[in-house]
Amino acid sequence: MPATATDPHARSWWGWGYADAHPDDAECVAMGALLPGTLARPLPIPRVTDLPIGRPAAMPPPSLTHLITADPQARAAHAMGKAYRDVIRALHGRPGRIPDLVAQPTTDQDVADLLDWAGEHGVAVIPFGGGSSVVGGVEYRGDTHHAVLSLDLTSMDRVLEIDTASRSARIQAGALGPVLEAQLRPHGLTLRHFPQSFEFSTLGGWLATRAGGHYATLHTHIDDFVQSLHVVTPAGISTSWRLPASGAGPSPDRLFLGSEGTLGVITEAWMRLQERPRHKASASVAFADLHRALDAVRAIAQSDLAPANCRLLDPGEALLSGASHDGSAVLVLGFESATAPVDDRLAAAVDLARAHGGRGGAAAADHDAPADAAVGAWRSAFLRMPYLRDGLARMGAVVETFETAATWDTIPALIDAVRNEVGAAASKATGHPATINCRLTHVYPDGAAPYFTVAVAGRPGDEVEVWDDIKAAATDVLHRHRATITHHHAVGRDHRPGYDLQRPEPFAQALHAAKDALDPHRILNPGVLLD
Repeated sequence: MPATATDPHARSWWGWGYADAHPDDAECVAMGALLPGTLARPLPIPRVTDLPIGRPAAMPPPSLTHLITADPQARAAHAMGKAYRDVIRALHGRPGRIPDLVAQPTTDQDVADLLDWAGEHGVAVIPFGGGSSVVGGVEYRGDTHHAVLSLDLTSMDRVLEIDTASRSARIQAGALGPVLEAQLRPHGLTLRHFPQSFEFSTLGGWLATRAGGHYATLHTHIDDFVQSLHVVTPAGISTSWRLPASGAGPSPDRLFLGSEGTLGVITEAWMRLQERPRHKASASVAFADLHRALDAVRAIAQSDLAPANCRLLDPGEALLSGASHDGSAVLVLGFESATAPVDDRLAAAVDLARAHGGRGGAAAADHDAPADAAVGAWRSAFLRMPYLRDGLARMGAVVETFETAATWDTIPALIDAVRNEVGAAASKATGHPATINCRLTHVYPDGAAPYFTVAVAGRPGDEVEVWDDIKAAATDVLHRHRATITHHHAVGRDHRPGYDLQRPEPFAQALHAAKDALDPHRILNPGVLLD
């Protein structure tokens, strides 16, 4: 729920995470001083009472009213996700179309009844989990529907069944990350899918967006843990069989994984679990040359070592996180296992890194409190970064992040092109120098997933337009280098132009046909993936 006067530790309705974890005004000013051209004072924290929230344009029948609220605070908290574009619009009191109603179903039948009502009355339905979308995935844009319903699944948050023999569990899709893990912990099991948004995102959101998580290699996406899906669609309920694997035609699960609430509402899933890891070790390795560091990461990714963490921070990212202060790039390595010590695997990875010019990297047992200072600094900065972004937004800065994936033969040129072209576009749009940092978040034998951060002082009042210019430049660079428009943040509405360019036309036709079959009134998350 959003923050209130009596509960400051509740969720912020306008920004990331918890309201009381945001930087105060003094910290905002200090951060702004690092970007020439930002405001002298931070923008005030927005208030729901200042928003133009009118009467709902539609009301459900009495049989559904117990599931629905028109409370202004709830409606504001469900109006947008948590992208920079969302945060800056909220700061300026322009959050876009605020939903008319917010529903919190507790059963499949509730979901089906709400979809039936919405279909009959032309009400757009936006499935909503934790609301952490950074691609415009949970807001309504346009005017095709006369009313908008935000369908919040977080009241469906239980682990319903655990199969210890198969090491899997049936879990309701509205379970937030900590809620899910708390129910698995007494059984000694874990899903161990930890995206940066872990506290503020749900299983259903991870599935609907094909979210990337904790592992840098092997099980990089939530897809890898799916055993079967249970989906409520306007055309009926789809439940796939629980199987370890199958070659029986196109996978029904694959149809709904990544569908972003456009084809149906995922309400349950059987998920593959793991024993909780007991052995951990981590280390960091510094590099004077980023290109040699890329070669080292490729060597590790193409070995059979399979690190859980293999993040390469360029010098700017390493400085920002406190992992390095001498201009070095830093490789953060981590290994874990439930069954056997991992020190030898870590040592082998460090040896590979040193063979490519890395220095340092003394292995240290982890035990959730890494002895390696650079590893600890990176972890702290990783969790704090979204809050700092919101603080910079209050200072009028434009802070854009985007991620992609490409094959190894493309990665060096792609990183250079983003630095040069996106940096030039940001500077041209603002008249201020831009900072472009890069890190690799996930690595594969055939490629990697670079994650870019762009920070520049904006034009007061025109930050969204500047963001649009930067996004267009980034999309163009990714398309020319045949790098995906998104590796794990999903398509939403913000990535539609890039997705339309990347998607084969026959597949687009098939997707439209699936939409017509499953959502004939076209009420589910309009504008996401397809029109």
